[in-house]
Amino acid sequence: MTSWIMITGATGGLGKAFAVECASRGWNLFLTDLREPSLQTLSDGLRRTYSVEVQYQACNLAEEASRSELFAYLQQTSVRFWGLINVAGLDYEGLFRERKREQIRSILRVNIEGTLEVTHALLERRDPGHIFRIINVGSLAGFYPMPVKATYAASKRFLLDFSIAMREELRPQGVTVTILCPAGMPTTASCIQGIEAQGIMGHLTTQDIGSVAAQTLDQALRGRAVYIPGLLNRLLCLAGSLVPPRVLAKLIDKRWRQTAAAVMPT
Repeated sequence: MTSWIMITGATGGLGKAFAVECASRGWNLFLTDLREPSLQTLSDGLRRTYSVEVQYQACNLAEEASRSELFAYLQQTSVRFWGLINVAGLDYEGLFRERKREQIRSILRVNIEGTLEVTHALLERRDPGHIFRIINVGSLAGFYPMPVKATYAASKRFLLDFSIAMREELRPQGVTVTILCPAGMPTTASCIQGIEAQGIMGHLTTQDIGSVAAQTLDQALRGRAVYIPGLLNRLLCLAGSLVPPRVLAKLIDKRWRQTAAAVMPT
């Protein structure tokens, strides 16, 4: 029986990097993202280049009905999985009071609801003949109270705690859970703009997405719980843990207000 690994958010920068890396290792893929044409283009390219099997199904993880359609499709096709990479995520950067309520809801629906429901559904569809590997994409922001990215950072903190808890809960069942917590990555034009606005620190903490994908897969196969790419980022995380959260929030607030002023329209 063919066993698959699913990638959500597969056509974005990091999702595509994971898809390419998985295909290069000869793994059969099930891809999902918002738009079917982008999924088809990516799937066709992976099949031609790496001679792997690729299935896909469009899904808007922010919508319960769309998630239900995805799960029903999986049930109908009877596919079984040995792995899941939850890449899909959403952020609207800026002061909380300036965000629209729909934007706030969307962050929570995609980053939390979507990730948890897909994980729950695929645990039901796991291949019993394999260790089941889960990778959740968190963020270095999940370690800090982060003004200007308050909702996003809090959602990633939720995923961090959830991943560590599920790792212990599911360990006896032959499941590993790894959470990836990167700093900045040049995945979109807005991300690149934000990195540039942070100056030298933005460049020093930024990681190549192809390298991050490859290293994360290696760490997940070893059963690692938390992976922070880059020595500097790991040191920053350690240093941050030594500072009281209230003080840390003040420092981050000052930095992000300067960054936001540089990248956001006036």
